[in-house]
Amino acid sequence: MTSSFRSRSISVLVGFLLLPVAVAIAGDAKTVPAAPLPKQIVMAKKVFIANGGLDDPGIEEALFKGGKDRAYDQFYAALKSAGTYDLVDSPADADLIFEISFVVLPEPARVFQGSSVGAPADPVFRLEIRDPKMNAMLWAYIEHAQWAILQGNRDRNFDQGMARIVSDVAALARSAAPIRCCDCWPMARTPACGTHRAGRR
Repeated sequence: MTSSFRSRSISVLVGFLLLPVAVAIAGDAKTVPAAPLPKQIVMAKKVFIANGGLDDPGIEEALFKGGKDRAYDQFYAALKSAGTYDLVDSPADADLIFEISFVVLPEPARVFQGSSVGAPADPVFRLEIRDPKMNAMLWAYIEHAQWAILQGNRDRNFDQGMARIVSDVAALARSAAPIRCCDCWPMARTPACGTHRAGRR
């Protein structure tokens, strides 16, 4: 028996031995219950929106219109229009801090048959949800905006990425609502809570 044949045989045997373990892990992943939402998120009514900044690497001309506060301005306007939270003007008056930021990350150049392919940049929105008392991060969302060559398309994709961030916040609020009115807190989101059990969407 050659060494290469012996190695392949051992690899096949190990694969068969590990297959039941992999199947068991995959099966368990489907049945894992949702972890509880932080109490601060469940009970929050008042929110302070912080401007985490907009990093646009355009030097002579900005890659996105709207200035450095565009992400903050649009996010603030969207949450104010939604009316889900009372927006306050000081972290001291807030139950939560929503820090919104936007950055354009450079993508490594990829070359195929002598030509560069793929997007040169990755525009990313990040929303951090913090406890104003401890400045502890409780939750976070990241959404990517598709890169485009044309200015108008980049701005359209910016709006679509922002809409996804706003949708993430709305889904989180919907998950928290049935727990907030549940009499069995902190047992909410467990089978013991019955019809008030809420899962994240």
